[in-house]
Amino acid sequence: MTKPSILIIDDEEGIRFTFQKFLTKEGYSVFTAGNFQEAESWLKKRSFDLVFADIILGDKSGMDVLRMIKTMNLSCLVIIFTGIPSIDTASEAIRLGAFDYLIKPVNQAKLLSEANMALRHKAVVDEKEKYRSNLEAIFKSVQDGIITVDEELTGIEINNAAENLFGLSRRHFIGKKLNHIQNWRGSKCLEILVETLEKRRPLKAYRVQCQHEKGNERLMTLSTYPLLNGQDQFVGAVMTAKDETYVAHLEEELGEHRQFHNLVGNNKKMREIYYLIEKLADVPTTVLIQGESGTGKELAADAIHHLGNRKDKPFVKVNCSALTESLLESELFGHVKGAFTGAIKDKVGRFQKADGGSILLDEIGDISPRMQLRLLKVLQNKEFERVGESTSSKVDIRILAATNQDLSKKVREGSFREDLYYRLNVVKITLPSLRERREDIPLLLEHFIKKLNKKLGKEIAGVSEEVKRGFMNYSWPGNVRELEHCLEHSFVICSRPVVSFEDLPSDFPGYKDSEDTDGPQRILKALENASWNKAKAARFLGMSRKTLYKKIKGYSIVTPEEQGIRNEFNPEPLKLKTLTRNLHSR
Repeated sequence: MTKPSILIIDDEEGIRFTFQKFLTKEGYSVFTAGNFQEAESWLKKRSFDLVFADIILGDKSGMDVLRMIKTMNLSCLVIIFTGIPSIDTASEAIRLGAFDYLIKPVNQAKLLSEANMALRHKAVVDEKEKYRSNLEAIFKSVQDGIITVDEELTGIEINNAAENLFGLSRRHFIGKKLNHIQNWRGSKCLEILVETLEKRRPLKAYRVQCQHEKGNERLMTLSTYPLLNGQDQFVGAVMTAKDETYVAHLEEELGEHRQFHNLVGNNKKMREIYYLIEKLADVPTTVLIQGESGTGKELAADAIHHLGNRKDKPFVKVNCSALTESLLESELFGHVKGAFTGAIKDKVGRFQKADGGSILLDEIGDISPRMQLRLLKVLQNKEFERVGESTSSKVDIRILAATNQDLSKKVREGSFREDLYYRLNVVKITLPSLRERREDIPLLLEHFIKKLNKKLGKEIAGVSEEVKRGFMNYSWPGNVRELEHCLEHSFVICSRPVVSFEDLPSDFPGYKDSEDTDGPQRILKALENASWNKAKAARFLGMSRKTLYKKIKGYSIVTPEEQGIRNEFNPEPLKLKTLTRNLHSR
């Protein structure tokens, strides 16, 4: 264990020698200085636990030693001694932080007693400081925000993380009432602290939206605990705040993506497509979008354009299969007056209209071999000639192509140019069919219900479980587009809060009663819960009374009245278990 170190400062050599002898004998490590300059040199070279300093030190004084130690922010204790005591020097010494003020002569017993008492005091102070420093270091280094308040909601302490999270400086927090701080009034942060102070128990709030002092909003998980003193008395509350804004956004981007622009879905393949679209947004690469009809190829193209740096430029779309070869040529490249019969004036083509932006060539697999060749030249050189004109025009466009056909198969069959295929197929996005991502059907239903309510001015809450089952079981050859059109038809027909099976198009072949193995049980359960009130049971099931009557008849369900069970002596309806047994015995 290191010996306590003591510095003796006195201009009288005899006193220095005597003090050093007494203190060394007690096991202390003792050094001496005959004036202020020597003392300054020692204090700069090493640390001391205790300093004895005479008031008179030539042109300096013991007070100057105290001021120097205070300026250097040293932790040593200082005992002033003097042969000419006065109230002024005593009070000044104490004001400057002296541990004690002794009057000469100082005998051995007094010297050792003062040294021992001062060093014991310093050991206690050092231990507390060490504890405080460690606690402060932990408090500052913790990444979560930590604040403490007293019982009156007055700020006691705040760490660096909390300052950043809440945009508050220590100066604006410590000693201030939290309910007087802007953006805290009425906030969830204040609410949970108040509840902890009132109920004196821990609380937790997950991903609460908190307003930053600078106006930014963050998602935080808040935890509060009662604050106890050393005697386990309740003195306030401590709150930790974990910023989960980034995590929430990351979850949304990587795992919880419900919607990406106008594409809806959380299926793994869809999330991979969202990620790829983001990567493609700012590069001029040609993209081929494949997928069955109705899978959202045009929506994917929209997302690519509107996410990129061309979003403020034109986005032109052309349905290549809807036009004859001559009309498509004129639409894409434009023509000059007199180029063909009926060309009474110059026409600007779609490529020129899309200059600076993007063009979507939809149903690219249907274009003729001649158009394939012309399009290949545009892809190679970004140049084209209007019909009837020999001068080339240059454009800066990004080409996106979409098709529901297998172009590689058409290449093998010889109906599509291989060189054009590879020019188009720089990056390929293949949209999955709806039957490949059935788990997205509930999300799509939720999306279209909101959209159709707004479009048609309705307030339909959703679809019945029966309809949902039908949608989940159906193969959807028309994919998302077919689902939307089917639901829109139902919205037009439906006059209730919930779409039932009878509201669907008459040719919808999805859900069959015969496939619903637990259908009888569901009907029976609903009837029993509704005390055999068929209108009420129909509402439980999300179907009309007419449909319920058909199902009761189809399942050969016998009501309690028909069984003769409900009478004046036994008014209770037949229980589900009995009805189910009767049903199976049929």
